[in-house]
Amino acid sequence: MTGARDVARAIDAVRRGWPVAVDQVSFLAVETADAQGLAAFDRDAPAGLLISGNRAATLKLTNQRAALPSQPVLIPREPWIDLDAATAIADPALDLATPFKGPFRTAPLCAAPTAEAALRLVRLAGLLPASFMRADGPAEARVSAADVMAFGTGADLRIVSRARLPNRFAEKSEIVAFRADGDTAEHVALIIGEPVAKPPLVRVHSECLTGDALGSLKCDCGPQLEDALAAIAASGWGILLYLRQEGRGIGLVNKLRAYALQDQGFDTVDANLRLGFADDERDFAVAARMLSKVSRSKVRLLTNNPAKVAALRAEGIDVVEQVPLKVGANVHNRAYLDAKRDKSGHQL
Repeated sequence: MTGARDVARAIDAVRRGWPVAVDQVSFLAVETADAQGLAAFDRDAPAGLLISGNRAATLKLTNQRAALPSQPVLIPREPWIDLDAATAIADPALDLATPFKGPFRTAPLCAAPTAEAALRLVRLAGLLPASFMRADGPAEARVSAADVMAFGTGADLRIVSRARLPNRFAEKSEIVAFRADGDTAEHVALIIGEPVAKPPLVRVHSECLTGDALGSLKCDCGPQLEDALAAIAASGWGILLYLRQEGRGIGLVNKLRAYALQDQGFDTVDANLRLGFADDERDFAVAARMLSKVSRSKVRLLTNNPAKVAALRAEGIDVVEQVPLKVGANVHNRAYLDAKRDKSGHQL
């Protein structure tokens, strides 16, 4: 629990633009840094610039030093790489405004696991995965790489509240709230109908503010949520698992940045990659833990995504049937659905 608290403090520090130390190496997130803070962090020599492997691939740097998408790439700071230049390196929304970046050099990472944990910490803070780093810098919070990598997996997930929640799909419903010390998100389950012995119809739904609440036509999330609730109610009983993993796990602001890139012509997968993220940053293991907490080990899973089936089975949940959920296609999300089918393996 102490490690989880340390990570939570570090996430808060990152969001505030303060430096943090991971395994004795100091990092300062590019997105929340200011000129004064960077000057103090640089001290007598410019700190290096750490970016994700996916962002490095966009900038054509992986021909210098091979890097997996999950592995950071270190760019030594030239005198001309000030905060504005570093921000342009980190943010693909600025690519068209600053098309002639470089030349850049890459350098070996002194501790790859530490660097990976540092970028994950920035991702957990909902920021672009880019950070200044130095071995002897200041720190407002200190964490271990192991604690950062374990954070957000829901290993200590527990039920903290439950109550009746009649709704327009089923008057007999119960909402169950979950919390973990090693996670900043609070997930919920909606248990619809009267539980019986047969495996419940289950929908694992990731939060989508724009689709679920604002009626966005850029995705199919809103119609999927409504149809899933209706299907669960019609089946007699089942469970909706609502995961607080906005934008495939990259957060609301970064999802909107991906939308802006889609407006430039990139599909949903390429937009995430250009931002420096994976195609899908979600962790569905937490869904399996939620099911275990409500004593359900066999389910009928309402999904088009084979990754959800595989993730639940890997965590010991017996998915006895995969039930398709094909709704919400429109002229505005056709390219989005095509990319999910062709690049992410969704069965649409």
